[in-house]
Amino acid sequence: MAHRNDPDVIRRLLTTPARWAVVGLSSNSERVAYGIAKFVQDLGMEIVPVHPKAEAVHGSEGYASLADVPGGIDVVDVFVRSELAGAVVDDAIAVGAKAVWLQLGVIDEDAAERARAAGLDVVMDTCPAIEAPRIGL
Repeated sequence: MAHRNDPDVIRRLLTTPARWAVVGLSSNSERVAYGIAKFVQDLGMEIVPVHPKAEAVHGSEGYASLADVPGGIDVVDVFVRSELAGAVVDDAIAVGAKAVWLQLGVIDEDAAERARAAGLDVVMDTCPAIEAPRIGL
């Protein structure tokens, strides 16, 4: 069964203040993750950069992995290739995240099903900057 994004979930994720771990976010301003993380931060979310380099980005301390992030994580925003997304989703489940957001072009139906089965909300193959105007943000 193909994943279908729930507009109510998207609305809640983009309008409820939360802590977003952005996997794949580095200080490289040429990467899409850099701009989208700032967009999410400007919506009122706390961002946590997660990248092997563990760089600080947009004033937020970075961590090498989701397991290294202290405190709770509400949303894991996935900016990695589709073939790597499953492992990130599994890590999101392991750290107790409440939702995973797989960015535009990031598709892993099996990982989405594992996340749903674990009780996480799932958004896949879209971007907050695309969805926000659709819900009037």
